[in-house]
Amino acid sequence: MPADLAVIGLGPYGLPLAQAAVAAGISTLGYRTGPEAGSLSPAELRRMLSGGFRTAAGPAELGRVRTAVICAPTPSGPDGGLDLSQVEAAARTLSTHLRPHTTVILESPVPPGTTEEFLRPLLEEGSGLRAGRDFHLAYSPTRVDPGNRDFTPATTPKVIGGLTPACTESAAAFYSRLTDKVVRARGPREAEAVQLLETNYRHVNIALVNEMAVLCHDLGVDLWDVIRCAETKPFGFQAFRPGPGVGGHAVARDLTSGGRSSRMVELARQVNDQMPRYVVQRAAALLNEHGKSARAARVLLLGVTYKPDLADQQATPAQEVAVRLMELGASVSYHDPHVPSWSVLDRPVPRADSLYEAAADADLTILLQQHRTYDLQGLSVKAQLLLDTRGATPTGAAHRL
Repeated sequence: MPADLAVIGLGPYGLPLAQAAVAAGISTLGYRTGPEAGSLSPAELRRMLSGGFRTAAGPAELGRVRTAVICAPTPSGPDGGLDLSQVEAAARTLSTHLRPHTTVILESPVPPGTTEEFLRPLLEEGSGLRAGRDFHLAYSPTRVDPGNRDFTPATTPKVIGGLTPACTESAAAFYSRLTDKVVRARGPREAEAVQLLETNYRHVNIALVNEMAVLCHDLGVDLWDVIRCAETKPFGFQAFRPGPGVGGHAVARDLTSGGRSSRMVELARQVNDQMPRYVVQRAAALLNEHGKSARAARVLLLGVTYKPDLADQQATPAQEVAVRLMELGASVSYHDPHVPSWSVLDRPVPRADSLYEAAADADLTILLQQHRTYDLQGLSVKAQLLLDTRGATPTGAAHRL
């Protein structure tokens, strides 16, 4: 049975789109582009299947949809740029089955110009059709915040930039079935730059507050109190909070391509990449202040996912923190209600079954992620020594980053 929509790529960008489409009553077909890092709870999977979602039996089914959205991952390549190989593979697969009047939309994070200069030729060459005349082509930046209950796909505005005005309107007609508001960009390049600006805005501001964390610690200033006061300003300020590093699927990227770079983005990346090292330095200093050495110290890591209340470990700073602690000779264990098993450098890390007993036994407990299930007040009482990298514990109950 033909579907209205094909979501090509069922990773962190494609799965939320497919969920939103099924919830909106759109018959949706999923097509995998590789071993994608996307996950659904059993309840979410049941809802999608009962709503009519199914995975494609083969690429030929892509030729029987009205709209095809490419959501293939674009990880960082060996040279630091974006690896578009999965986008290319998806485009070549789609192109051989592309029919006239289909609307093709790219949602993968890409440099400005990719839709016109990279994707368009692949689709036209493989299909023999012309974008903007025989089929519609557009770009829409993905806006996914896993676990956010306040802003869902239905309540998050969708930006669209089409190759032609007709392409934009065709994509807008599709997305208007999913969201309350559609925002039309001038073209695909502008829409692509929206994605990069939004991603880098987050990373640059986190880098700023991470630098403030280091500076305030050196000055003996309570950064968390500074943020509490600063965020009362009703204009010109948005509160960001420091942490042990920046994880997730949307990594900081340059706003330009072709060998050019953004100095601010590069500096932000350097600052944020130093945070796991800084956490370990603070941990070693705390142990030393209490007459203990990092070598052979028992260190318990709490929360090893990149975001609270999720199982996703993509680019989690917990990995580097654990590695650096092990290099100092510490004995590392972990606790995370969402991660039943965890490995670092291909070696399994012991998992604490009883949180309070493990915290009481550890020389140092480091809170890396603030999961809702953690009783931080009780934890601060039980732990011998607690380093809070999230500012989540009550004032005076722990050593804060």
